Amino acid sequence: MNQSASHSLGQRFGAFVERAGRRIPDPVIIFMAFYPLAFLATVILGGHQFESMGAGGEPVTYEILPMWQAEHVRWIFDNALLRNWLAFGNGVLGVILVVMLAIGIAENSGLFGALIKRAGAWIPQSLLPMLLMFLGIMSSIATDAGYLVLIPLAGLLYAGLGRNPLIGMAAAFAGVSAGFSANLMPGTPIDVIIGMNAEVFADAQGVPFTTADGNTLRPATMNYWFILASTFLLTATGYFVTRRFVEPKLEGQDFVVPDDLDAGEFQVSAAERRGLRFSLLGVLVAALMIAGLIFGPLASFENEAGQVVQPYMDNIILLISLFFVVVGVFYGVAAGTFGSVMDIVRAMVKQMNTMGYILVLTFFSYNFLGLLSYSGLGSWITYLGAQSLLALGLQQFPVLLLVGFVLTTAVINIFIGGLTSKWMLLGPIFIPMLYFVNPAMTPDLVAAAFRVADSSTNIITPMMTYAGVILAFMRKYRPDMGFGDMLLIMLPYSIAFMLVWTTLLVAFFVLGIPLGF
Repeated sequence: MNQSASHSLGQRFGAFVERAGRRIPDPVIIFMAFYPLAFLATVILGGHQFESMGAGGEPVTYEILPMWQAEHVRWIFDNALLRNWLAFGNGVLGVILVVMLAIGIAENSGLFGALIKRAGAWIPQSLLPMLLMFLGIMSSIATDAGYLVLIPLAGLLYAGLGRNPLIGMAAAFAGVSAGFSANLMPGTPIDVIIGMNAEVFADAQGVPFTTADGNTLRPATMNYWFILASTFLLTATGYFVTRRFVEPKLEGQDFVVPDDLDAGEFQVSAAERRGLRFSLLGVLVAALMIAGLIFGPLASFENEAGQVVQPYMDNIILLISLFFVVVGVFYGVAAGTFGSVMDIVRAMVKQMNTMGYILVLTFFSYNFLGLLSYSGLGSWITYLGAQSLLALGLQQFPVLLLVGFVLTTAVINIFIGGLTSKWMLLGPIFIPMLYFVNPAMTPDLVAAAFRVADSSTNIITPMMTYAGVILAFMRKYRPDMGFGDMLLIMLPYSIAFMLVWTTLLVAFFVLGIPLGF
């Protein structure tokens, strides 16, 4: 296939995905529509009983409640604000907001952007794609820094070397977006959102929130060993794809360097250098504070039943949040971005301003999920799905179940953007369904599979939040570039990540390696 034919194919496919995606309503609207549909279903199916296998293998009889009856209508109104939203899943929304407050202090201090710019100035040219991949993956702690600083910086670095800037931008984009669910840092906002909600989805239908060998899962770290290994695997894979496929394709193509491009915008200033030096002191202070808590009031102890209790592990999310707060404050004060306590308050407020959509989404999704759980309709949907998979005989092939879920999620991700919204749609159904088909499909395994699929296809869909922003960045160097052209550049990353990442997940599963702690 010649380049013009490839260009045309990419443009047509890109246009098809964009048209199809635009016709799919926003997830908030989907949940708004699901609620009355679910209510209507309980009117039709109210009183229907069915029998399914319980978490311990025992038969359990379920009944769909007729939600139109007065006592059930009262339940809807009595629980809409507190139990079904703010206190849903023992306050999962509150935990997410606390983590985002801490990340907001570090991000709005300028710490993440300065780290990215500093690292970009150090690396040799031959290792530049590897660094861009690694920094992109790590930037998932604060998505804006990755998308809005790293990707344009990558283009600038390559332009300064006289090479096609799209090469560096593609590598950075792959790291930021396709490697979104990998990281060296435990308890990131993504870990919290996926883990805390996975626990809620499991508890709602009696699925044990444990590993296959019965160990209790910790939501924020249940996938940590897997995402730790994924960070190194994806960095190496992205580096290989860049050198083997992307560089040969783009190296000989023409590009332009805009006259108004400001290289100084991506250079580390004196204030940022001072902030980075003091942030090292912040790391030391934060580490000492956390160590004091771990070996002090949060130290392990043996309770009256003779069981070892580890309070510091139960509070790992708050400890990690404390780390970001301390380091962010040290950087911000030294760099001059924080001149008073009110500046820190404004940083938190600014971060909360970005959470408005999450609040709206969770109000409708959590109330919908509460209705499914209370009425028994969710158990019935799970029952039907599980029976269909059992009829196909897939309970004997857990690897096929795992790979099938990855592929299903990857396709859905092309047409529906937003990790949180998709997890709200898929998690409540697939976590119990796959478990009841085969108990080896534990919540942590299903969550890890979702993360693999969701991230791998982020870079080839116009539904991803920053797709238009990245395309605008690339058009600075190639004005005629369309989404189809960007898709063709990013497709090798998507395919390679999907293959190697799924293989890694299957290896963890088959070899019985713990996904986290």
